[in-house]
Amino acid sequence: MVTSRTVNGQPDEAPRLQWEAEQPVSASLAAGLIGRQFPRLRGAPVEPLATGWDNTVYLVDGAWVFRFPRREIALPGIQREIAVLPLLAPHLPLPVPVPELVGRPSGAYPWPFWGARLVAGTELAEAELPDSERVRAGASVGAFLRALHDPGLVAVAGQAGPQLPDDPMRRAYPGVRAKRAREILGRLAQSAGWEPDAAIERLFGAADRLGPPAGPAAIAHGDLHLRHLLIGEGGDASGVIDWGDLCLADPAADLSLAYCGFAGPARVALLAAYGPVDAERELRARVCAVSICVALAEYAISDGRAALLRETLAALGRVVSG
Repeated sequence: MVTSRTVNGQPDEAPRLQWEAEQPVSASLAAGLIGRQFPRLRGAPVEPLATGWDNTVYLVDGAWVFRFPRREIALPGIQREIAVLPLLAPHLPLPVPVPELVGRPSGAYPWPFWGARLVAGTELAEAELPDSERVRAGASVGAFLRALHDPGLVAVAGQAGPQLPDDPMRRAYPGVRAKRAREILGRLAQSAGWEPDAAIERLFGAADRLGPPAGPAAIAHGDLHLRHLLIGEGGDASGVIDWGDLCLADPAADLSLAYCGFAGPARVALLAAYGPVDAERELRARVCAVSICVALAEYAISDGRAALLRETLAALGRVVSG
């Protein structure tokens, strides 16, 4: 996706990619910022770990993960992570990052950043884990989501102060997500010559009849996809990262991972551990999954991420299977 931009008040001929950094953070800049504010890490090795739409991430001293916002739109999410993750972490059965070292804005970098102890693992998108070997991970994810969506956790998160936003990305709103997904699918067909399975449009057609979710909202990760679930060496889930879209939402917003990340017995294991999911919530989750996956596919093509593209296209097949 692209957006327009201006330079010195005039339109720039080169449009800005949605994921393009507004504040790039090099390893040397990260090392300087961390060393000045956290003297015990001064001089420690700083290695690139990951780059996403909203954050540049470095591994420091082999033990700390520091997240630096790349775009101004990510700042409210950074503040939510800092305030809420320490409260949620003790209640969740998988590790999540807990901000312990919170960096202040400065003349060298205008935004807050934070460091947490490393949550080890490989992104599901990069793990090359066959569908047939995802049963253990699926069961772990189901138990994790059951705990995260427990109604009592809303009050726990509320101890941080202001209420979390109500599904700001409209993940559980099929009409919104299908419209955006159709736009991206059109661009993918033009730029990459990729034609989606006709079952995706049938899914959208069914979803078009659904209105906003009516049930009570739960604590939701809000952007739970193939890059944000970590897999350990044994094939089990080892953690859930990147909580910048933490919000209140219908559980379908997170259950999208059940349909894009898992199929067959692995999905059965996930849903058995999670609990009953009615047909309407499943439909919302599947549409959300398509929307997230096509956005990831477009990003993967633009950024030259071949493994992510393969996994994302495979995920779209899972969404409309079984």
